[in-house]
Parts: sequence; C-alpha cells; structure tokens
Amino acid sequence: MLELFSGSLDTKALYDRWHIIASKRNFGACLMFTGVVRDEEGISGLSFDLYEPILRAWFERWQEKAKAQGALFCMAHSIGDVPNHESSFAAAILSPKRRVALEMIEQFVEDFKANAPIWKYDLKEGERIYARARSHKIEGSGLLA
Repeated sequence: MLELFSGSLDTKALYDRWHIIASKRNFGACLMFTGVVRDEEGISGLSFDLYEPILRAWFERWQEKAKAQGALFCMAHSIGDVPNHESSFAAAILSPKRRVALEMIEQFVEDFKANAPIWKYDLKEGERIYARARSHKIEGSGLLA
C-alpha cells in the first residue's frame, strides 16, 4: 500500500489504519518508521517532487520481498511543502513475526533514501532551493543511462 499526500502526513491516522490491517491479518508486528523534517540550517521546511511511476515500481519490488516472507509494506510520502517538525515520510512493515519486520524496515528505509525517485528542496526565506548536497543519483537515471 503506497499513499501520496499533498503536504504533511497525518501520522496518527496512518498508524491507526496500518495497525487495523495488521490486526485483521493476525500479524504480531506493526513496525512504523516516521521521517520528521528537522529545523536546521535556517530552513522553514522541506518541499518534495516525485516521479510516481518509478516510485510505484520501486515500492512494488519491496512489496514482493515482504510478501515472500509473509509480510506487507505500507508507505506514505508527501508531495509539496512540509513545515519543520511535521512528517513527510512514513513506512510500516506488517509481519507475523517481529524479526522479519525488524530486519526489513532498516533495509527498506536505507534503500528508499538512496533510490526512490523523490527530489528534496529546502524552504528558506520564502524560496524553494534544490537540496543538491543531500541528493543521490538514482541508478539508471540520466541521459545516457
């Protein structure tokens, strides 16, 4: 389950919804990771662009890995502006056993940071500035890829 939202995420509503899914499937683990925009370097928030077809394909590959272990991933991400101290990214792995969830969530979040087609901008003094220093090249991207 991949959900995209304009602006900040309602993490309480997401967790409630994902917890219900875990309960209905009789899973023993509902492990959630939430990314929160930090107040640093004079920014008032972050802004996000994404390329949905590649993001959905990336997410489905992870969903297949989870399914092979009897688990399920849920993920939500913001599009547009997210103020400091609000959430822009939430992910959960729902699993019959905690070990699967604990092992997979770290791999998922690290791969997300490195390979998801999401572009981050700093919001500073009313401007949207591309965060080049905190960006990663996506494998297979580029004119000659």
